[in-house]
Amino acid sequence: MILDRYFARRFLQSFLMIGAIFLSLILLIDLIEQLRRFEEVDVTFAQLVQLTLLNAPAALDEILPLMMILSTVVLFVGLARSSELVVTRATGRSGIRALAAPVAVATLVGLLAASTLNPIVAATSKYYQQLSDTYRTGGVSTLSLSGEGLWLRQGGAQGQSVIHATGYSGSGNRPTLIHVTVLSYAPQGSPVRRIEAATARYMGDHWLLRDAKVWPLVAGMNPETNSARHEQLEIPTTLTEERIRDSLGRPSGISIYALPDMIRQLREAGFSTTRHEVLYQVQLARPLFLVAMVLVGAAFTMRHARFGGTGIAVLMAVLLGFGLYFIRNFAQILGENDQLPVLLAAWAPPLASVMLTIGLLLHAEDG
Repeated sequence: MILDRYFARRFLQSFLMIGAIFLSLILLIDLIEQLRRFEEVDVTFAQLVQLTLLNAPAALDEILPLMMILSTVVLFVGLARSSELVVTRATGRSGIRALAAPVAVATLVGLLAASTLNPIVAATSKYYQQLSDTYRTGGVSTLSLSGEGLWLRQGGAQGQSVIHATGYSGSGNRPTLIHVTVLSYAPQGSPVRRIEAATARYMGDHWLLRDAKVWPLVAGMNPETNSARHEQLEIPTTLTEERIRDSLGRPSGISIYALPDMIRQLREAGFSTTRHEVLYQVQLARPLFLVAMVLVGAAFTMRHARFGGTGIAVLMAVLLGFGLYFIRNFAQILGENDQLPVLLAAWAPPLASVMLTIGLLLHAEDG
């Protein structure tokens, strides 16, 4: 038990050290990227630092598997060089038994990542996008899906517009909203007009509305009497096609706790929920995948330093970890596109990774 606590403490120290190094690199690189991205916008350095800090949790969440592999490598290379692994085996404890503490810590980190880090990433990513839109256009542009359909808010120098649609079509070259209602506001916040249209098609810098009816909302004017019908009507927008597709297709900005209700609401509204279901299962499988990353690192580094080849072993561990990470992401994409069942896309790569690395460890220990 004392030895397990010792290994767990050493592994946690390695993880925190590598996490601090990666966090420093992420902040530096992302700050440079923010400077480049907002070089033509009047933004202060403090605001750029704020954007960088908001972006950091998402970056750390993305590289968590790599941090886990490197932490395992640092731990067991250090134990091998100090001959502590040899002493551990001499006491009658197998090398696989020595993995119990690092695996327990990796499981705990995975649970914390799914239960705590994921909601933080969802909140900071959403706030980052809001601030980015505000600094660029002076208004916030947001997209959200609910049981009542699609809600979109876009901002600009002419004021805010709230768009509601009961359906969405992503087929073809341009995203298209179905059964659209638009409520436009002046910069001071008062409503100026209401529009209803059969469809609204994204055309790059504007929405093209078809079969639209416009009601002016001006004091002293009867909206119905002064309404007008248009076969086609253009509304300017600051949104990009990539932003629209990503926001509609990927459940970004949604924490793991909100995903079940979101999936139910989208299903009731007739929207596809496959990507949300895959993401939910991937988050649930995250602790198992992080455990697999620990086993990958251990499979190549639990050897005595006098055997040599430590550099090659570390390189092989990192390459195998990257390969398994790529396979997991590829399976997730297949699941999101209905090429694989949801549970198979989310759980098969972590399970296969664990089985593979356990086989490598058994071969290394017992031959």
